Amino acid sequence: MANQTDREAPAAGVVAAVSRLLRRPLASYHLVLGSTGLLVVLGLVMVFSASTFTSQHAYGDPYRIFIRQVVLCVVGVGVGWLAARSKISTVRRLAVPLMVIAVALLLATYVPGVGVTVNGTRAWLDLGSELFRIQPSELAKLGLVLWGAHMFARKGSLLRQWKHIALPFVPVAAVIVALTVGQNDLGTSLILMGIVLAMLWVLGVPTWLFGLALGGVAVVATYFVTNAAHRMNRVSIFLDPWQDPQGTGYQSIQAIYAFAEGGWWGRGLGASSEKLGRLPEAHTDFIFAIIGEELGLPGTFVVIGLFGVLGYAGIRIAWRARDPFVRLAAAGITAWLVGQALVNLGSVLGVLPVVGVPLPLVSYGGSALVPTIAAIGLLVCFAKEEPGARAALKAKRRR
Repeated sequence: MANQTDREAPAAGVVAAVSRLLRRPLASYHLVLGSTGLLVVLGLVMVFSASTFTSQHAYGDPYRIFIRQVVLCVVGVGVGWLAARSKISTVRRLAVPLMVIAVALLLATYVPGVGVTVNGTRAWLDLGSELFRIQPSELAKLGLVLWGAHMFARKGSLLRQWKHIALPFVPVAAVIVALTVGQNDLGTSLILMGIVLAMLWVLGVPTWLFGLALGGVAVVATYFVTNAAHRMNRVSIFLDPWQDPQGTGYQSIQAIYAFAEGGWWGRGLGASSEKLGRLPEAHTDFIFAIIGEELGLPGTFVVIGLFGVLGYAGIRIAWRARDPFVRLAAAGITAWLVGQALVNLGSVLGVLPVVGVPLPLVSYGGSALVPTIAAIGLLVCFAKEEPGARAALKAKRRR
């Protein structure tokens, strides 16, 4: 009994210490900054490791992709810093213009000579060079969250009527989803649908209305999957990638090989063999496989754990928020980032079909990185609205 008590004492002490930390006013603030900072640093390291071979063969410079990611990361951090220091009223004033710009840019991808097709997806705008190629659907995620939160917060008590919940949020969201599906980008469409469902859930819509929305999403997703041969092929390959090991199943099989070659402890940073032209999109959508190969099980657990911390902090911010706009926006951003991370991890691990979405904050791609860090900046801004947070920040600055 004495030995058991001795073993339980350190565990109880750790739990008590964590509980004290989480009771601090700036707990969410520090959790968001800490988890995001570690994910961004890890992402830069892994993009450098995973991209040198591809960069050398594509551009004749092994560092070009990495340098581009660093530049766009600096831009993203600058935007995130501005977002973190913004007033809630300013963020709300920008919600509608941001939504309008996002929809206009989505429409521009359909203009011949303006929209660019990459890997079968016409979701890009080329602004003169590959460095300035943007994907408007990434901005649309942020625009949908902020506009939806602003619109719902402005309606107030009218939300007791279901028609004020559905209109105009659901039709506008449906238009954005339709535009992304039309770009042949089902992965982003699924993330957008997840954002809509999460915001409706947090809003506390009637069960029948939420069930109707969930059923509608399921029907739309099923229709678009079954209505296209290449999407049905993805589902078929997900069930059995070895039916076409040198074709459509090749990428999934190589990801499995990456984890197998990494084993428990990994082959070591920079020692991946899959990144040497064997695993397609090694530095973008499938960077998690390279993490598993080089850093092993500990590296993959670190990534999953950091997204868990970020998700917990986002839910905590939404739960503790007094402002309806802050609550809904924090919930939407959290659903976006964590949902996209789960879809990416599931695709790479083979538990979901490959849908082609990057791992937030880790994968290469400034078009996704900049809006994502901006969203993180808004979470930091919202964390300052928690009870006692601003006073704690002022006291910290004085010290």
